Amino acid sequence: MDALFDTELVTIRRRRALQQPVEGADFLMKLAADELAERLSVVERSFDVAVELYGGTGATGEACLATGKIGMLRRIELPDAFARTDATVATAPLEILPLEPESANLILSPLSLHLTNDTPGVFIQARRALRPDGLFLAMIPGAGTLAELKDVLLQAETELYGGVSPRVIPFPDVRDVGALMQRAGFALPVVDAESRTVRYSSLFSLMRDLRGMGMTNPLVGRSRRPLTRAFFLRAAEIYAERYADPDGRIRATFAFINASGWAPHESQQKPLKPGSAKARLADALKGR
Repeated sequence: MDALFDTELVTIRRRRALQQPVEGADFLMKLAADELAERLSVVERSFDVAVELYGGTGATGEACLATGKIGMLRRIELPDAFARTDATVATAPLEILPLEPESANLILSPLSLHLTNDTPGVFIQARRALRPDGLFLAMIPGAGTLAELKDVLLQAETELYGGVSPRVIPFPDVRDVGALMQRAGFALPVVDAESRTVRYSSLFSLMRDLRGMGMTNPLVGRSRRPLTRAFFLRAAEIYAERYADPDGRIRATFAFINASGWAPHESQQKPLKPGSAKARLADALKGR
């Protein structure tokens, strides 16, 4: 399988983002932390051992601990620079989970599964690491994320260089994630999508946040040609022309896929077998 992402570069950029923080650039991680903690809070059970996968700042683990649903939290991160003294942290490559089979009751994955080359394999590893009736909760950047940026970068590159190269990574859609959940063997999978629009003063403010998140282009097939100031100035002009509001601020879309699923257990609700219904659909519809 050919690699799509340079996972070593992902690690380097995440480390740099941690070591050179940009004020306010962690807003997506805070959003993921709040969303996953809210979804966990409505689950009517507790989880003895939880694992946060590649959460970067640790915000998701902290928010989920605050729900009172978790006994012990472990974190798995890329570089050891992410480690804190208030949690058990293991470091591992992005696609290799150092988890024993049936070693966790809950696995949390905030904003990292869109960067894996063997995404089906990561889902399978997570499923195997869960104890029976264990829960998997993930928030994944989805299709539509940074669509405006992708458009203007392609246009600027075409104008200035007469060709294009991949500048924004491809993101999965809801159907992709749903299929991965089923393929990995999760029971009762639920997948939904939402999007947020964030406004910036200019393209340069958006790029500043993306660098601060460690989210700049990690594609193996990215162009190595240095981009000039003229390129970014033209891209900023196109962005303002196509995606600016009346007040001059530009829009950037961030789409998210929320996924949950359970490790199979005999106590879980099972779908009815074909032909087991006690009433015919045609009869129920006669009075309509």
